[in-house]
Amino acid sequence: MLDKIIIMLTHNDKTVPNAIELFEENSDLPIQYWGFKDVGMERDKMKLLCTKMRDAGKTSFLEVVSYTEEECMRGAEIAVDCGFDYLLGTLYYDSVAHYIKEHNLKYCPFAGKVSGSPSILEGTLEEMLAQEADFADKGVFGTDILGYRYIDGDPNVLSAEYIKYAKRPVVLAGSIGSVERIMLVKEMNPWTFTMGSALFTENFVNGGSFRENLMFIVDLLKTL
Repeated sequence: MLDKIIIMLTHNDKTVPNAIELFEENSDLPIQYWGFKDVGMERDKMKLLCTKMRDAGKTSFLEVVSYTEEECMRGAEIAVDCGFDYLLGTLYYDSVAHYIKEHNLKYCPFAGKVSGSPSILEGTLEEMLAQEADFADKGVFGTDILGYRYIDGDPNVLSAEYIKYAKRPVVLAGSIGSVERIMLVKEMNPWTFTMGSALFTENFVNGGSFRENLMFIVDLLKTL
């Protein structure tokens, strides 16, 4: 499962202030996918961090939790300007999808009805799969589902069924912060899943550093 995790240098819904240092200190670990959010860091530092990720041979993801077309387009412009490989999140807009495609990035907008801060996910499985099929027909790379933020039913059932029937790659994002939940995600088998805050709140090594918690995850995922 080590090839499925996206390490997000984020906590409390924003990029951590020392994200650049954390990446430099941990880029030696066998993790390919790294990302952060469009809030919490100045644009020049975002660009620098993205460049460092690219120079280290990593694949970069910008996560944007925005809902209006204007805000989502702003996130897309940041992704292009900084040189990211993927844009995760935003509600879907044709304008954003076209802009991302023009600049050769890959786009994974939110599936379902996403709102609020912290975000919640609403809707039925059928609605989400119909939406995902429409995105696929439009050439979108994949979708980002906030499965564990689902409030209209069982998050595990919703996530597993959505991943099973989606036409394109699925990123399972948010609130994956325990070994038990990682084992459930393994059974769901998404394309990728994100982890961020759990590494900062010491969910795996109590009292341990970010690196110690991340190394725990690396060692665990190597066995799965």
